[in-house]
Amino acid sequence: MEAAELRSIFLNYFAENGHLIVPSASLIPHDPSLLFTVAGMVPFKPYFLLEETPPSSRAVSIQKCFRAPDIDIIGTTQRHLTFFEMMGNFSFGDYFKEGAIRYAWGLITEGFGLDPERLWVTVHHSDDQAEELWRDLIGIRPERIQRLGEDNFWDMGETGPCGPCSEIFFDKGSSFGADGGPAHGGEDRFIEFWNLVFMQFEKGPGGSMIDLPKQNIDTGAGFERVLSILNGVESVFATDLFTPLLETASRALDAPYGRDEATDIAIRRIAEHGRAMTMLVSDGVLPSNEGRGYVLRRIIRRAILAARRSGSDTTLSAQLVDATIEKMGGAYPVLVKDRDLIVSILEREEVGFARTLRTGMSLLDEARGEVTLSGAHIFPGDVAFRLHDTHGFPIELTSEIVAESGLEVDRPAFDAAMSEQRERARKSSKALNLADDVQYRELIEHHGTTEFIGRDAAHYSLETTVLAILAGEDGTSELFLETTPFYAESGGQVGDTGTFVSESGRFEILDTQNVAGGLFAHRGRLTGEILPGQVGVATIDPHRRDATRRNHTATHLLHSGLRTVLGDHVRQQGSYVGPDRLRFDFAHGAGVRPEETAEILTLVNTDVVANESVDTIQTSKADAEKMGAIAFFGDKYGDQVRVVRAGRHSLEFCGGTHVDRLGDIGQIQIVSETSIGSNTRRIEAVSALGAFRRSTEMEKALSSVAALLKASLDDVVPSLERVFERQREIEKEVSALRQAQLSVFAEQLHAQSDESVLIAHVDGYPGEQLRNLAQNLQQRGRRAVVLAGIFEDKVSIAVASDETLDAQSTVKSLAALVGGGGGGSPRLALAGGRDVNGIDRVLLAAAAL
Repeated sequence: MEAAELRSIFLNYFAENGHLIVPSASLIPHDPSLLFTVAGMVPFKPYFLLEETPPSSRAVSIQKCFRAPDIDIIGTTQRHLTFFEMMGNFSFGDYFKEGAIRYAWGLITEGFGLDPERLWVTVHHSDDQAEELWRDLIGIRPERIQRLGEDNFWDMGETGPCGPCSEIFFDKGSSFGADGGPAHGGEDRFIEFWNLVFMQFEKGPGGSMIDLPKQNIDTGAGFERVLSILNGVESVFATDLFTPLLETASRALDAPYGRDEATDIAIRRIAEHGRAMTMLVSDGVLPSNEGRGYVLRRIIRRAILAARRSGSDTTLSAQLVDATIEKMGGAYPVLVKDRDLIVSILEREEVGFARTLRTGMSLLDEARGEVTLSGAHIFPGDVAFRLHDTHGFPIELTSEIVAESGLEVDRPAFDAAMSEQRERARKSSKALNLADDVQYRELIEHHGTTEFIGRDAAHYSLETTVLAILAGEDGTSELFLETTPFYAESGGQVGDTGTFVSESGRFEILDTQNVAGGLFAHRGRLTGEILPGQVGVATIDPHRRDATRRNHTATHLLHSGLRTVLGDHVRQQGSYVGPDRLRFDFAHGAGVRPEETAEILTLVNTDVVANESVDTIQTSKADAEKMGAIAFFGDKYGDQVRVVRAGRHSLEFCGGTHVDRLGDIGQIQIVSETSIGSNTRRIEAVSALGAFRRSTEMEKALSSVAALLKASLDDVVPSLERVFERQREIEKEVSALRQAQLSVFAEQLHAQSDESVLIAHVDGYPGEQLRNLAQNLQQRGRRAVVLAGIFEDKVSIAVASDETLDAQSTVKSLAALVGGGGGGSPRLALAGGRDVNGIDRVLLAAAAL
């Protein structure tokens, strides 16, 4: 059976049994506690937590997943993967254990055609009901039902929904290990392939359990594992999913798969990582040095390293992307659509790593050789850090390579070198909410979600009722209102600020956040007393909101302009929309050229001047996509979506606030365009009064420059060009004088000694001139020249030689005496250092050499 047939059988079976087919969500989850989507239930978590209402009480999906813990062993086993797909059926308060067990068994035995005599099940030791259903309803022999402990109980964490689970196993036969079922038999013989989770309890603080008002079902079956079982093969790599990937890796290594285990490991690693990195980039993950991007960068580099160490210099990215598309493109058409973008991002990363790989491996091999010669078994942590920091070697990669020589990285030393960066990362992480999730859920259960009605100026101030107020630390509290004009931070737009006033108190609102699926927390400081049930007036800061919505609509226009000028591959990677400025992060592999910036600004400001209306449309997600609406990165959309049309060129999904007409924006100016990581650019911009203030400041600065040049505003550039030309002429004259002075000085030094080796203390010359002086003296017939001197409180050392000495190694050893370093060639080298008191040591050491 091929993968496409398995997809069809699984989805159609559950669709025929009343389940809504839900397309796979992104590998980038909306859950901030997760780096990746790690299981099929992750997109449904808000439904299980009662934060949102599901579109159907029954659902089925095949979800893209990524798990990082097994990265180090990918390729060394036949079954471990980083990227995989999870098949699952879900019930939100509809059927429970009996339905889940009946559906699973029917699909396995009738849809898949597996022999019931090769199936075993496990249940939690406390779950009598599940055991009875398997035995009496399904008819499984009692000896094939085994009770286990914690492995058969599932929870979301210390608190929240939880319950027992039942796992289904396939017996591969006696040749794969001992009998005894999943509890006692061989791991390779009894393969778990489907887990049925029965969510029936709510776990409270301290481990207390109460029955959930609605019991749910969450099941998960590994797509690749099921496919291998159905095909009777021992490995997930033996399925049709991996055939083109293994062939691609095999061609790149010029070695057949199956001949040599060491080569097979490399081929499997390249194939698996090739598929994983294609899927990650397709979902918007970009290589970087932190978070998801770091994991992506690590698997890209592991794949490249596996190829290089197997003797291949072939560029792999495009071939691996095409091999992935061959088998995955039917299920995920976006792979086909974005093929060129995915290839460009991965190839850029591959080429960049290839440049540093040679020097990095040289440093690693040199350090590894020194450790091996010394008889030690610890690889220096500072070298591992340098490989990480300078050459882009993830610490796990270094550990893996040196382990092949029986060495272990000094992790404490490495961790000490990394501590400062880790501290910065911790400080940048999000703070916890003032209230906990339990309190938020209780508010939703009692009052429902917050009704936001403050999109237009007519509703910037309104009467509303207090639902609750929760006190926090440092005098900060959270206010919850029945209806609100305050926009909660979302889609990059900042939350509103303002006031809520009742007859007994005043609440200064400093921020508004959507804390739990539509529940708005108004965060700020309370004066007086505000009680639940009180009616008061909620008023947003109108000037701040109007400035923010101008910048938000400007962001949409810039997005459209970027895609028009740079290409449709431009994807939003994040944004900030505040009252003072806007920031737009987007995927693009190169800097935006000045002429491109000018073209973008012309497009967007032409739209502003056209003053067309900004219209919003409420429609289904499917219809919005048919209209060509663009989704913003990181935003979450339900079945019904809000689409904003800003003029004739911009159409996007968006729940934010916007101007009524484009002319309200006033003007858009780009302040800066920079790189914030590999393949990611950032634009900072201003609009309206922000653009006016910037123009005023720039005109003032230009007037100051004109005054200094004694020129008119129109003549500033020609005047500056004349100044710079005169400066270049003076610099040439000064350089010629310095060179003449240097030649005279070289003659004087040469005349002082007729030794074949000259060592001298020469102050007052920068490094480059000192090197030229050393070369001049050596070319006058000397075997070697060593000059050391002080310039601007720094030591410079220059070595020139006819190869009597290795100038490069000599200068490095001398520089170490003054706390510095340097390099060059065997005939000419330069180094520097900060310890001016060590210059005499340098001269003595040079004389000894």
